[in-house]
Amino acid sequence: MAIPPLVPPGSELTAEQKARYARHILLPQVGLEGQRRLANARVLVVGAGGLGSPALMYLAAAGVGTIGVVDDDVVETSNLQRQVIHGVADVGRPKTESAAETVAGINPLVTVVCHDLRLTSENALEILADYDVVLDGADNFATRYLVNDACVLLGLPHVWGSIYRFDGQVSVWFAGVGPCYRCVFPDPPPPDAVPSCATGGVLGVLCAAIGSVQVAETVKLITGQGDPLVGRLLVHDSLRQTWDSLTVRADPQCPVCGESPTVTALVDYDDFCGMPGASDTDHAAGVAVPGFAEVTAVELASMLAARDRGETRFELVDVREPGEREVVSIPGARAIHLDEFRSGTAAAQLPGGMPVVLHCKSGVRSAEAAALLVATGRLDVANLTGGVLAWVQDVDPSLPTY
Repeated sequence: MAIPPLVPPGSELTAEQKARYARHILLPQVGLEGQRRLANARVLVVGAGGLGSPALMYLAAAGVGTIGVVDDDVVETSNLQRQVIHGVADVGRPKTESAAETVAGINPLVTVVCHDLRLTSENALEILADYDVVLDGADNFATRYLVNDACVLLGLPHVWGSIYRFDGQVSVWFAGVGPCYRCVFPDPPPPDAVPSCATGGVLGVLCAAIGSVQVAETVKLITGQGDPLVGRLLVHDSLRQTWDSLTVRADPQCPVCGESPTVTALVDYDDFCGMPGASDTDHAAGVAVPGFAEVTAVELASMLAARDRGETRFELVDVREPGEREVVSIPGARAIHLDEFRSGTAAAQLPGGMPVVLHCKSGVRSAEAAALLVATGRLDVANLTGGVLAWVQDVDPSLPTY
């Protein structure tokens, strides 16, 4: 469906701008007026990661006048495989700072506004209200629902993308014109039901494929050209190299944008998504669950040394994905996947009368496995606080992280 331009034309272009954007100006659908709309536009990019990287770079190259970027993370080595806006020299820097520097190198004529913070229910409306379009590159469900609800309440279009392994999705959620994110995905999946890229992996170049579509949709919305992805969900399979378009519709019963909305203010989205307060990408300790003990990485190192000397016996179990173990593993751990604890088959694989210590990346999935094991009647169960990340930090910093 055609949508009127979201942004009015700005001031006349300078000679420098005309030279820089000549290839846009030659397009009848853009022209001088469309380029003036782009120069007058304000676009917020949520996340300077996999999707945000190509999006920020192409928004800058396109001449979007003001680009906001919100992210509270710092650049890590494992980001560089796909987050092309950052380089080796940026490791340890705030992502917003690194992204702003790269954008300035691409196009010094645009203004970058850095929001070096976590988007929350307390600040989202104030931040988003200053923009015309929100391009969502969030990597977790809580932020996706937060951005959606804030966009609905503010009447903003929400250009959304999602990636995992070899697959991607992209759409434009625009309440009042088409469906919002909640119309199509009314309920978040159970915690840990959908692995993150940090645990399941992602093809780096997939970020460019999805992120570039998001920018194309943003440019179309600003200039009022083409047929935006409102009411359509584009699904990409990079292994088969296919793009499928699915029709999606607004839900009259949607709690945010429906006929009788019940969500009229932002809520606690961690609670809404059932998050325990720390995701498996956090460097925080695992979630404390009654019924099992917690051991630190230093304590586990002592336990393993004692086991090697024959002074004690216990089973160390890694509940992560096979690919994660190939990146880094704790010596002496055996692999039993979390799904086997969920299905009830893990308990039979563990010898009775011997303590069990479980670990994952950061302690969240192994806490779930520990709780499930305790529910079978095992009393000698412990969880590694902070997981393999804590092991690398406190015991063997020579090992890689991810």
